[in-house]
Amino acid sequence: MMCPYCAFEGSRGALHAHLTDSHGEECAMTESWGNRFYRLDCPLCDASLRRQVKPRLRDPTFLEEYGREIRIVAFDQFLYHLQTEHEEAAGA
Repeated sequence: MMCPYCAFEGSRGALHAHLTDSHGEECAMTESWGNRFYRLDCPLCDASLRRQVKPRLRDPTFLEEYGREIRIVAFDQFLYHLQTEHEEAAGA
């Protein structure tokens, strides 16, 4: 599969690790009205993945502490989007 952000190419697992480690800034994490969310915009279309992150006792450091794990989940969902909506561009 091909990375939609750079020239990286590899298996789905390798791309997943690459996205998480090299393009983590593409996954924005926010708080709104006491709820936490991640948002990941597709660079190939207007689609956007926005999901609520399950709270953990309203710990104020939760997003910092678990940011990598949240990005892992976000990019996993993003890869499903790439495979179904951009199969040819992703090289799936």
